[in-house]
Amino acid sequence: MIEFPDPRVQESVPFLHVEDMSKSVHFYVDQLGFRIVSDWRPNGELRWCRLEHGRAAIMLQTFRPGRVPPARGVGISVSFTCEDALAVHYRCQCVGLDCPKPFVGNGLWVVALEDPDGYRIEFQSPTDVPEGTTYSG
Repeated sequence: MIEFPDPRVQESVPFLHVEDMSKSVHFYVDQLGFRIVSDWRPNGELRWCRLEHGRAAIMLQTFRPGRVPPARGVGISVSFTCEDALAVHYRCQCVGLDCPKPFVGNGLWVVALEDPDGYRIEFQSPTDVPEGTTYSG
């Protein structure tokens, strides 16, 4: 049997291609509270960035001209585990984001929304509230 060296994988960061970087940055930074920690700006134009919120990260990059696919985010959700998903819902309400009511699924409060490119983004936190409950606040 062949033995391989352990690559010591340290993290997994979703990498999302976006059509309009300014809309995506507004959504993730201004509305959801992420911060830009690294970026790439050829000719002064933001084309790629790494965003962080707490210990979670996500990367965004604009599509090359003429390479935007017809559908994005189909079958993929990016889930962020947090201590209080309902706080995310409150923030969404305060900044005017269209955010469906949170629900309990798999023992977690789930706050689910779509980003400007149609990617499903979820914030989840553990709860002992009964399965299937919809938030009433």
